[in-house]
Amino acid sequence: MTEPVILADVVRSGFVEGHHRGSVVVTNPDGSVDRAVGVVDQPMFPRSSNKPMQTLAMLRNGLPLTEELLALSGASHSGEQFHLDGVRKILAEAGLDESALRTPTAYPVDEDARDAWIRADRAPERIAMNCSGKHAAKILTSTLKGWPIHDPATEQDPQARWGRDDYRSPEHPLQQEIRGAIEDTAGEKVSYVAVDGCGAPIFALSLAGLARSFGLFAAAAPDTFEGQVADAFRAHPEYASGTRRDETDFMRHVDGLFCKVGAEGVYAAGLADGRGIAIKIEDGDGAKRAREVVLAAVLRQLGIDGDVIERHITLPVLGGGVRVGDVRANANVFG
Repeated sequence: MTEPVILADVVRSGFVEGHHRGSVVVTNPDGSVDRAVGVVDQPMFPRSSNKPMQTLAMLRNGLPLTEELLALSGASHSGEQFHLDGVRKILAEAGLDESALRTPTAYPVDEDARDAWIRADRAPERIAMNCSGKHAAKILTSTLKGWPIHDPATEQDPQARWGRDDYRSPEHPLQQEIRGAIEDTAGEKVSYVAVDGCGAPIFALSLAGLARSFGLFAAAAPDTFEGQVADAFRAHPEYASGTRRDETDFMRHVDGLFCKVGAEGVYAAGLADGRGIAIKIEDGDGAKRAREVVLAAVLRQLGIDGDVIERHITLPVLGGGVRVGDVRANANVFG
């Protein structure tokens, strides 16, 4: 395949009114491609699906976190109170508070948390941004290594472009370590570097490389850094995402599954036997509903079933507040 294919249909009252196009790859435990549709060998940005590899680099460099705080260090969290408390605990390990964060300001992702935030007349804050756990862990790792965290030229302006001594700079020692961890686990070189939504670097891989990485993490022994990251996610999925998120539901109910979403329609997962899955929906953030449905369809295709698959294999299309159709996987691709 040389272009994305239709992965999901939007059906309203029996009429197909739209499609979600994208690409999917499943890799074998040895990293080879088992099956693929669409474009899986060209550069793409995994976005937050790269966070477990970033956490791996931090563990290699002395990050002392375990259990739920380790999961939070690789999270795109929902901004629930336990997430914010966890971020503060990570920063306290470095002797710092949330003023050290260089994330953009944001409201919580979780609708209930966001509504409570607004009712309390709180403005967007850096700690509420979904990447604040990752940033806190980067600050802690850099502090323990004796690496700078803020460039004096931008110290007074949290929204300013970073200098080379800022922990967000691609030239920073930690970011160089992160790049190495991504390349090691994906089995390929980073092809492009850009600025992610949180202001930190994002490193481009192929979709196949992303799947290989997740398969490696999911099958890793518990005494390895990769295994520690995967086990933290699986034991504390609400810290890696949120209480009401589909990632949490999948990891709680599919034995051995390790997964992480990314912006712009990315979903990556690994199974305990070492198989990896990576999905990219082309219509980006409008495709959050499609990536969930497509992951459920891929898991079913791989022989995994159960109530969790039924919960996510279709999503409702509403008319007048009543379900009149579904977003569902394309039968031509998934049978």
